[in-house]
Amino acid sequence: MEVADLTWPEAGECAAPGVILAVPLGATEQHGPHLPLSTDTDIAVALCAGLAERRPDILVAPALPYGSSGEHAGFAGTLSIGQAALELVLIELCRSATETFDRILLVSGHGGNLEPLRRAETLLRAESRDVRGYFPRYEGDPHAGRAETALMLALRPNAVRAGRTEPGDTRALAEVLPLLRAGGVRAVSPNGVLGDPTGATAEAGTALLHDLITDLYETTRHWWPVAAPERIHR
Repeated sequence: MEVADLTWPEAGECAAPGVILAVPLGATEQHGPHLPLSTDTDIAVALCAGLAERRPDILVAPALPYGSSGEHAGFAGTLSIGQAALELVLIELCRSATETFDRILLVSGHGGNLEPLRRAETLLRAESRDVRGYFPRYEGDPHAGRAETALMLALRPNAVRAGRTEPGDTRALAEVLPLLRAGGVRAVSPNGVLGDPTGATAEAGTALLHDLITDLYETTRHWWPVAAPERIHR
C-alpha cells in the first residue's frame, strides 16, 4: 500500500503500532549511455514494493529521487543535493514521519547515500526514533554494469538502451577507488560505467531482485521480530 494514495484519516487508521513506513531513497544520476538517470530510484522503489508484497505491515512512501551523487559530476543530467543536504532532509523527513508511524525504513538504491544516511540514522535513533537504513548488497560491477543492467531489464526493459551497452572501466573497485575519490567517476570512465553491462539479461535481473527482496525481508524480520502476521510468499 502506498501512503500517498491515502487520505489523512486513512493514514491514521493504517498507522497501527508496529507498522513500518518504507521510504525508497534513490538518486538522479548518470548510469552510462544505456540506463536511465532514475536507475537507483527505480531499484529502491522495487525493493520497497517487493517487501510490501511479503509483509502486510508495510506502507510505502513516495520515493526521494535525489541523493548524494557528487562523484558523478560532469555527466549531463546528474542532479545531486550533496551529503549535508541529504542528511538534513532525512532527519527532518523522519522526524515528521515518526509523528504518525512508529518505525521508518530507509531503503537506498544508491551507495553514495551511505554516509549521510548513517549519520542521520545515528542522530534519529539518539532521539529515540526507530529509524533503520538498508542498502542492497550484491556482487558484481560497481556502477551501471551487469547487475544493475539486469535489474533494469527486469524492472523497466523499455528504459534500457540495449544497443548502447558497452564496457567502462573494468578494473577492480579497490584498484580505482583512490582515483574515484580524487576525481570522481569521470576520472576513470569516460562513459560513466564501472564494469561491463554486456551480457546482462532480464532473467538474471529477476533472480537478483528476488534475492534482494528476500534479504530485505529477512533483515526486517531480524530488526523487528514482533510484527503483524506475515503473508506466505511463494
